Amino acid sequence: MTGSSSKQGTVQTVDTPDGPFTLVVDDEGRVLGSGWTTDRQAVLDRIHRDIRPGAVREGVTGAADDVAAYYAGDVAAAMATPVAQRGTQLQLRGWAALRSIPPGQPLSYTEFAAVVGNPGAVRAAASICARNAPALFVPCHRVLRSDGTLGGFAWGTQVKDSLLRREHEIG
Repeated sequence: MTGSSSKQGTVQTVDTPDGPFTLVVDDEGRVLGSGWTTDRQAVLDRIHRDIRPGAVREGVTGAADDVAAYYAGDVAAAMATPVAQRGTQLQLRGWAALRSIPPGQPLSYTEFAAVVGNPGAVRAAASICARNAPALFVPCHRVLRSDGTLGGFAWGTQVKDSLLRREHEIG
């Protein structure tokens, strides 16, 4: 579990209605990666190598409180959680745009590509979602296929469907 960074991170796994959720947070409290799994290596592997912690320790994170708040109905808590991501300018624009999609109002990949500024780049838009490491906090689950079907999700389409249903009820 060695990354290229000499910095340490904190890992915490919490229970959610959608299953165990593991977070990796840097020393500044920013979520680097997260997902519905107990496999911390699977979460670490999604984090860009330039910001992946060289070592992680078990601990308690403020971000876990935001996960609990999200599942209690405060969807905004997860959107306010600080994250850190490394990528191309297009990816960074896309990840920022994902955080602005209102809960309960998912976009199609085509609509998301337009929001990112390149309406013809549907595959690039899908790739931005696929490379998103801090799942939930950067809500790539809010992007669907043009026909309204779920499409893919790194943590399983059943989790994506559950998140969308929860947000539709709240939003």
